Amino acid sequence: MSQEHLQAPGGQTAGDIASPKRTKDLMQKYGFTLKKSLGQNFLIDQNVLNRIVSAAGLDASKGALEIGPGIGALTQQLAKLAAKVVAVEIDQRLLPMLEETLAPYPHAEVVHADVLKVDLQALFAERFQGVDKVSVVANLPYYVTTPILMKLLEERLPLENIVVMIQKEVAERMAAKPGGKEYGSLSIAVQYYCEPELVAIVPQTVFIPQPNVDSAVIRLKLREAPAVQVEDEAFFFEVVQASFTQRRKTIYNNLAAKFFTKETKPELEQLLQGAGIEPSRRGETLSMAEYATLTAALSAYLGKASGKDDPA
Repeated sequence: MSQEHLQAPGGQTAGDIASPKRTKDLMQKYGFTLKKSLGQNFLIDQNVLNRIVSAAGLDASKGALEIGPGIGALTQQLAKLAAKVVAVEIDQRLLPMLEETLAPYPHAEVVHADVLKVDLQALFAERFQGVDKVSVVANLPYYVTTPILMKLLEERLPLENIVVMIQKEVAERMAAKPGGKEYGSLSIAVQYYCEPELVAIVPQTVFIPQPNVDSAVIRLKLREAPAVQVEDEAFFFEVVQASFTQRRKTIYNNLAAKFFTKETKPELEQLLQGAGIEPSRRGETLSMAEYATLTAALSAYLGKASGKDDPA
């Protein structure tokens, strides 16, 4: 897994927004104060922006969807390469600044909305017509990273890549392999849809204001088909979540608490062994393929136990 540690500051050229002075000047000009509740941390280093944009693999035939453009530092770099850029911004106070900074780029469009409430399928159909492939490229607010990413993935959008800067710890969990402490239900949820790659570790010093933790750039390459085949995706993720309810407990104990009664618990041990999984293992040691096998076995068992074919 290739990644690099980016150092700041540096890399600015004339006209670029991502510099401490330009950022502070714009904020002062518009009387803008940062809202902690929106997780606003503006990027002020051009090297980092270049690395993010490079990882997305954009060109003049492709589009980019940005979430939380702030004052437009990343948006500007995306617009230099992509055929179409759509930036979704929740904070109305930023719209006048974005209008100024993006004025040279008529193909960069700002949508004032909460991305968690937007009909993204409709947005793609309306605003990315004639564009070959679209990637999400963004510096995501830490507090809504997971809900935003899961919405993007679950809605089966026609995406090529998702390249985002997020909290380093969360990025490591998304890219984690079975057996480590970072591996969990988030790892499986992301890797079910994508192939993750940690691109760069980013220091706190590239932001105004500086966050309390380091960040990371992660690229999620969308799979053409999910990593494993399951009959019922909702039930698959329910099994995965249940397996990590209490990480220190065995897979047997976690599943017993979720799906079995005191009387039927002995049957779980037989079910696990039939699926090739030792009951004493913990959830973090199971591969996604093993979870798919386990889900099929549980589905068949629960369907028979209830007289139904489908556990849902």
